[in-house]
Amino acid sequence: MSDTDRGIKMKILVVGGGGREHAIIHKLSQSSRVSKLYCAPGNGGISGIAECISYKAMDIDGIAGFASSNAIDLVFVAPDDPLAAGMVDALEKKGIRAFGARKNAALLEASKIYSKGLMNKYGIPTAAYGKFDSPEKAATFAKELGFPVVIKADGLALGKGVIIALDKEQADAAIKAMLLDGVFGSAGSSIIVEEFLHGPELTVLAFVDGKTIIPMVDSRDHKRALDGDMGLNTGGMGAISPSRLYDDKMADRCMKEIFMPTLNALNSEGVIFQGVLYFGLLLTEKGPKILEYNARFGDPEAQAVLVRLKSDFVDAVDAVIDQKLDSIKLEWDSRPSACVVMSSGGYPQSYRTGFEITGLGDASAMNDVIVFHAGTRVENGRFYTSGGRVLGITALGDTLDEAIERAYKAVELIDFEGKHYRTDIGKKH
Repeated sequence: MSDTDRGIKMKILVVGGGGREHAIIHKLSQSSRVSKLYCAPGNGGISGIAECISYKAMDIDGIAGFASSNAIDLVFVAPDDPLAAGMVDALEKKGIRAFGARKNAALLEASKIYSKGLMNKYGIPTAAYGKFDSPEKAATFAKELGFPVVIKADGLALGKGVIIALDKEQADAAIKAMLLDGVFGSAGSSIIVEEFLHGPELTVLAFVDGKTIIPMVDSRDHKRALDGDMGLNTGGMGAISPSRLYDDKMADRCMKEIFMPTLNALNSEGVIFQGVLYFGLLLTEKGPKILEYNARFGDPEAQAVLVRLKSDFVDAVDAVIDQKLDSIKLEWDSRPSACVVMSSGGYPQSYRTGFEITGLGDASAMNDVIVFHAGTRVENGRFYTSGGRVLGITALGDTLDEAIERAYKAVELIDFEGKHYRTDIGKKH
């Protein structure tokens, strides 16, 4: 968007319907440059600040048609599936301005085999690995690597396609489940067997315009369902920002050894990455290594990070699309943040929905607390559960401990049948 267009109020459509999208819409709504927000399909909480339209996130033709007929100025594609399916490419072909990675760039997340191959080819530090579609060969390689070992589905699996096998029996079961039983469908038709790296994990999200990369404040996700990092992998049970692990020296090292080499590698392959690039990092004794890439905001990292963004979000989005990131500087709230996810009992496996949620008003009334909705619907002014992850209770504080305490105080005000949450978000490295 040119400088002469900056005075024009924008109509923006956000694709998706989870906690990440609520955080994105909340931040967009703070921009003086926005006149109207839409969300497809949205959720109960999002409906309070954006008009929710009944198109599924993967309905490329429907969303493109709505954007055209309603003179939408910008479509923000947030989830992994539509990015991997080429929604941004399709919108751009119709002359619709869109934010998000194009299909060839989203492959960085959509195929772990592709991303590991890129890291290997360009010397980006990561774990040793092998790629397999044969259960026997995968099991043999896992034994050679030694246990624990990491088994990953190649494709997108809602953040659940990673299993840490502690012994041969668990490894064999994971390999069988993916390659023979098809628990992740086509996403698990090929797998990665990977060395288990030791050290703390953290996440750095970055705006990337194909030429310039601007890292955001760091965060740390909590993937396991239960306290003490026990239980099954989930889409994320909470996040803190900062991670307690990332200082200026480490930031410089990651920029030199991982962030810029990744951007240069993509460009060398003819891939222009424009959007948000997620670096899942692990700090080993030998230095930082990349565990995984995502081609979009993480969830719930987006909730913890975006509440700290002081700059106009629309300015950053425009700079990415127009390849002008080098002309802006992001400002961040110095206060730390914490997000605690409240989920339906049984998540990430089977769970029931349709239960009324109470206490939302009391929690939202707390200072420096924002209740982001993930799996909710609203009916006659009342909110009900409609998904596995239901809410992301996010708070700011003068210290990280204060932010965590405030988030948990808000969590205690909210109730619904079967509610589950971890009690140790941010409590240890």
